[in-house]
Amino acid sequence: MIEFGHGTHVGMRRRRNEDTYYADASLGLFLVADGMGGHEHGEVASALARDVVVDNVTRGCSLADAIREAARELAERSHAGSDAYPMGTTIAGLRLSDREYEAAWVGDSRIYLYNQKLRQISHDHSLVQALVEAGQLDPAKAAQHPQRNVLTQALGVTATDRLHIGMAGGKRDHGLTFLICSDGLSENVSDTSMARMVSRTDLTAQECVDHLLLDALDNGGDDNITAVLVRLR
Repeated sequence: MIEFGHGTHVGMRRRRNEDTYYADASLGLFLVADGMGGHEHGEVASALARDVVVDNVTRGCSLADAIREAARELAERSHAGSDAYPMGTTIAGLRLSDREYEAAWVGDSRIYLYNQKLRQISHDHSLVQALVEAGQLDPAKAAQHPQRNVLTQALGVTATDRLHIGMAGGKRDHGLTFLICSDGLSENVSDTSMARMVSRTDLTAQECVDHLLLDALDNGGDDNITAVLVRLR
């Protein structure tokens, strides 16, 4: 059995919500996309990526192949337009089959797995993460770095032949919980607070999401905030 909750909020400082998400237990597909702030039509980019991924997964494609197709269509749409900046979006998705799970992502929207403890199974495609990996930045200082929102990969912005889709997977076991979110949540709610909330078996998945969104708002809410929580019962 799959139990899930989902929600999004424009935040306290944005005029429009460029995040979008999808949650469908029958298809086993859950995703979050965050349109690129500062680019025109960020909300169009995230919605287009969502729709292309859903359509391709429905037709039998793997999650990674569906994301690659979304990148191609976004690039074509951008090249056909007259905007100075291309349409861009991050994406983080989870696909559940009968026995396994598949996670795939581009950008800094994240996928966490909770199984007695919380760990991030996605890998940020960001300048700050690259500096940390190169040993040029202390990981403890990454969250406060002024360029923490600079991405190294994004759908519609990164050339399709240079796109790196992060992937992870594993066995679908009962008791696993997945949290998929945009950076509006991960930048405003600590991993400790996330773990405390998603571990609460006295709350439904939807109630957990509602509390996480409120926590992000209470801590500033300076960006769009989106979260999808998936529990395998």
